[in-house]
Amino acid sequence: MPGARRRVGARAPLSRSGLEHAVSTDRDPAAVAEAEPVAGPGGPATDEATEPVPDPAGASDTPDASDASDVPVPDGTPAGDDSGSDPAGPDDPPGQAGETTEAAETAETAAALSETEAELAAQRELRERIERRKAEKDGPIPAGTKLSGQAADLLAAVRAMESGAPVDPSLLARAAPERASGVPARPRRPEASPGGQGPVPAPSPASAREHARDDARDPVGTGSAAPSAEGRVTPPEALAAVRAVLGEGGAPEALAGQLCDALGERAADALRENPWLLLCAPGVRPDQADGFARALLGAACGPGDERRAAALVGRLLERAALRGHTALEASAVREALAGHAVPDPDAAVRHAVAEGAVLVFQDGDQEDGDSGTESGPDAEDAPEAAADRAATPVLLGLDRYALAEESLADGLTRLVRSGPEADADAEASWAEAAARAASPSAAELIRAVAGHGLVLHTGGEAARAEPVALAGAARALGLRALVAVHSDNGRARLGADTGAVTVAGLLEGAQGPGRDAEGAFALDLLVVLDAPQLDVESAAMLVESLPDTARLVLSGDPGVLWSAGAGRVFGDLLAAGVCPRVASRTPDAGPVGELVSGIGIGELNQVEAPGREVVIVPVRDAGEAVHRTVQLVAESVPRAFGVEPGQTQVITVGHGGSAGTRALNAALKQRLNPGPGAFGGFDPGDSVAYVPAPGRTLQATVVSADTEGLRLDCAGTAVVVPRDRVESAVRHGWALTAHQAAGMRWPAAVVVLPGDAAQGLNRPWVYTAFSRGERHLSVVHGVEQALAHAVTNLPSEDRTTRLRPLLEALPTADPGR
Repeated sequence: MPGARRRVGARAPLSRSGLEHAVSTDRDPAAVAEAEPVAGPGGPATDEATEPVPDPAGASDTPDASDASDVPVPDGTPAGDDSGSDPAGPDDPPGQAGETTEAAETAETAAALSETEAELAAQRELRERIERRKAEKDGPIPAGTKLSGQAADLLAAVRAMESGAPVDPSLLARAAPERASGVPARPRRPEASPGGQGPVPAPSPASAREHARDDARDPVGTGSAAPSAEGRVTPPEALAAVRAVLGEGGAPEALAGQLCDALGERAADALRENPWLLLCAPGVRPDQADGFARALLGAACGPGDERRAAALVGRLLERAALRGHTALEASAVREALAGHAVPDPDAAVRHAVAEGAVLVFQDGDQEDGDSGTESGPDAEDAPEAAADRAATPVLLGLDRYALAEESLADGLTRLVRSGPEADADAEASWAEAAARAASPSAAELIRAVAGHGLVLHTGGEAARAEPVALAGAARALGLRALVAVHSDNGRARLGADTGAVTVAGLLEGAQGPGRDAEGAFALDLLVVLDAPQLDVESAAMLVESLPDTARLVLSGDPGVLWSAGAGRVFGDLLAAGVCPRVASRTPDAGPVGELVSGIGIGELNQVEAPGREVVIVPVRDAGEAVHRTVQLVAESVPRAFGVEPGQTQVITVGHGGSAGTRALNAALKQRLNPGPGAFGGFDPGDSVAYVPAPGRTLQATVVSADTEGLRLDCAGTAVVVPRDRVESAVRHGWALTAHQAAGMRWPAAVVVLPGDAAQGLNRPWVYTAFSRGERHLSVVHGVEQALAHAVTNLPSEDRTTRLRPLLEALPTADPGR
C-alpha cells in the first residue's frame, strides 16, 4: 500500500514454480505439484474473460468487444467482451444513451412535446442549475455549460484548437473563470419537505435530469408521465406500441421495457422518428440498429444520416463512461465514427454538439485569460500560450458528467477556502487530541484536519483505524462527526460502536444524522473511507450536501481499482495537490499484507507463510481451476482455518469464460446448496450478489420468493427484488469479480486465474483481488508469467477526466486567511 510499503529486499520474485513447495490446502498436494499450467481452452481470453468495467447495474467487470473499435482503450485498460444471453448480440452494459442521442427542438405547445424536446428541456434545466450555482461569481460560466455560435463555427473551433491556430474564445465559451475573491458560493441545497418531515434529499444530476424530462412530458401534472427507470411502471399501451415498432423493424420485442425506461412512454414515437435510438437498449450493436433503421425507413436512411451520427456519438460517450471516462478526446470519437462507416466524422461531431447531445471542452487554458490578445504586457507570451492550447486535447463529454465534475470542483474549492476559523482554544484542543493519538500517522491526520477543510488520507486496511480515531477525537471535542464507507461489509468490519454508515445510505437519507433546515448534512466532520470507490456523481452529491464550515476527509488505498462509475475522484484530487495529504505509515501485517505491499510498488515477491496464510494452487486449465476452487472453499480452507464456506469469497476476472463467475457459481451452488433453482434459478439459502444501482453490490442470502419478487436477507435487512428486476439485478454471489469485491473483505479469499484470464489482469486488479482475504489467500494459478507481467508492467487504469484541470484552475488559497 502506498505510504506504508514493506519491501522484501532481495527475495526471489513470486512465481508458480517458486511456490510449489508452499503448503497447499488442496487435499492432494502431490497431484497439484505435478500439474503444469497450460493455456485454457480456446487460447486467448474468451468473450467475457476480462474485467476493466462493471456490467449493467454494476454486476459485471467486462467491456464489450463489439465496441473495441469504438474508442482506443488506453494502455493498462484491457479490452474484452462480456457476451450476454441475448442471442442478438453481446451484452452491452446499459448507459444513459437515451439521454444523449435524442435530437432536441423547441416545442410550440406543451401538449405536443416530443421525447427529444423533453431532452432539450432537461439540458436547459441542468445548465440553469450551473448558472445558479455560479451566480455569485464574477467570471462567466466555465466551458461545458453553454455553447454559442453556429454548428460550423463550433467545428471550426475544434479544428483550430487542435491545429494550434488562434480561436475566438466566444466560439467555445472558454472565457477564463475569473471568480470572486471570496469563498465560492454554496450550491443550491434541497428544500425541507412539507409537514415537518425534514428536508428532501438532494437529487442526483441524473435524477434531476429525469425529473425535467418527466415534467416536460407531463406539463400539467396529470401523473401520466412514464415513471423513472428505478421501479416505474410503464403503461401497457406504451409497451404495446413499442413492441409493435420493434416487430416492424425485426427487433426482439423483449427490448420494449428497456426502451420505455430509457425513452419514456412516447418511446414508440421516438423510435419511429429516430430508429437508431434502439441503441439505448443494452446489448444492441450499431450494425443491429442499422438493420432496424433500414427496416423502418427503407431507402431514406444511410450511414451518413444525422440521426445515426448523433446516436453513435452519444453511445460512444456512454460506453466510455462505463470504462470510467467522463470525456473523450474529439479525435478518438472521430476515429471511432469512421470505424462505424460514418462518411464525415467531422460533420457528425458538429451535429452532435449543435444538437446538445454532447459538449465540447478544452481544459488547461483557463488560466490564460486574455493572453490571446495582441496588446498588453503579456502580448509576447501569446504564441507560447497558443502552443499550450494546441497541446491540450479537445474533449467531448456528456452534460451529466460535465455538471457533476464542475459542481464537484466548485464544492471542493469551497471546502478548501472556507475551512475552520482560527480559534486559539480550538487549536489547543486539537493539539491535545493529536498528543493522545495512538500512532504518529493518526496524530498527523488530526493536526491536518484541525486547520483545513479538506484533507486526503492514504493507506491500507490497517490504516483505516486512523480516520476512525479522528472521528472519535472530533466527537470528544463536541463536533458532529460521521464515518461513511463504501459497503455494508466495510461498515460491519468497523464495528457498531463507530456509528459508521454507507455512502449510499447517507445520500438516500436512510442512514446518518439527516439534514438541517438548508438541506445540508447536520455534520461538522465527514470521514469517507474507501474513497477510490467514489464516482464523480456520488462525490458531487456528497460535497454539495456539506455545510460551508464542515471538514471533509477522504481516505483510501490508491492502489485498488477505481470506482465502478465514471470518474477518478480520489486519484484526481491526489494529483491536483490542492489540499493536505497524509500518507499513513502503518503497514498491513502478516504474509498477505507483505505480499500486497510489494504488489503496490510493482513487485511480485515470494513471502514466507509458515501458517499457510498464502497458498498457490497451480492448475492446467479452466476445468481444473473450477474443480480446485470448489475443493478449496468446501473442504480445504474450512479444515485448515476453521473458516466456513460462506466466509470464503471467490474472486475471478470476469463473469464469462470457462472459469468466470457464472461457471464458478454454478459449481459452488451444486456443492454448497444444491437445488432446482425454483425461483428464477435461485433457491433458499443461495448466496447472491444484489445490485440495486450501478456500481453498488450487496451480498445477500435468498430467503424465499412470491408474487412480489425474490426475498433476500441483506446483512439482516429484508429486501424484496421485483420479479422483473431479478434477472438483471441478482446473480449468485459465491464468486464475484474484483470490481464487485472492492471495498469488502472476508476471512479468506480464493483468487481464480485460469489461463484465459491473462489479458484481464493489471496491477490494480491483482492488488485489489489479493488484498480481499484477512487471514488467508489461495491463488488458483494458471496464467504463468502473465501475473508477474501485469504487476510489473501494467501499473494503472487510465481514465480521461476533467476534474484535475478544473481543480488546478480554481483558486484554492485565500490570501486573507
